[in-house]
Amino acid sequence: MSNKSSDSGDYKYTSSGTNSQGNHYCSRDYGNSGSSSGSGYHYSNSNGSYYYSNPNGSTYYNSGSGYSQYTSPSGDTQKSYSSSK
Repeated sequence: MSNKSSDSGDYKYTSSGTNSQGNHYCSRDYGNSGSSSGSGYHYSNSNGSYYYSNPNGSTYYNSGSGYSQYTSPSGDTQKSYSSSK
């Protein structure tokens, strides 16, 4: 696995792959560097949806069809709905 740079600091890919349904996953280790410490992962699904779990405890889900949800580290949730034309 390679090291990459992100806006919040350096991270290292620890695993990634694609399952039999065509869904991709990737996990990252941010090490122990302040607010970016810990690990995170994301899924990108064949239906266009994706999900992120971040080292600070926040999560983000996007359905790929107009719905998204962000949950902050403290548990506050913001939902968004949009219709495609």
